[in-house]
Amino acid sequence: MLHARDGGGRPIDLPAGHPVRPVGLVPPTVWPRVGTHEHRAFLCQVKRMERVTGIAGVFFRARGPEPLSRWYAEHLGVDSPPESYDDSSWSQQEGPIVFAPFPADSEHFGSAGQQWAINFRVRDLDAMVAQLRDAGVAVDVHESRYPNGRFADLNDPEGNPVQLSQPACADAV
Repeated sequence: MLHARDGGGRPIDLPAGHPVRPVGLVPPTVWPRVGTHEHRAFLCQVKRMERVTGIAGVFFRARGPEPLSRWYAEHLGVDSPPESYDDSSWSQQEGPIVFAPFPADSEHFGSAGQQWAINFRVRDLDAMVAQLRDAGVAVDVHESRYPNGRFADLNDPEGNPVQLSQPACADAV
């Protein structure tokens, strides 16, 4: 076994004879398939690249920050920021995350003035949708089942788009 680290710095074992090399350039004909743990380990070892370990915060402007923070806590379980540095912040469950810039004219965000979108991963989309609807929140569940999961859209009280996803395939948690 070859001991390596994946793109998140976690140790992984690769089979003996795997094409990952600790240093230097490796011809493209022996590169691992893109998107696999082996590929991420390969990139980290060849490039010796330091990587971020996750998203530590999401910050955005709000007309009413405190009521909006309470809404996210009450309806989605995202705790409000701690009141002191001695208290822990909300922790998310480990899992995949998509970080994707979109073209400036993308319709994904709704209005042209909307500059950000957030997608929360959920364990059970149907249960979360029922909980939100019981609380009077309008939720639109996508009819299509996509290869990467199921999705639902809603807006927070200030009109910001929020998407919920129940991942499938390689991103299932």
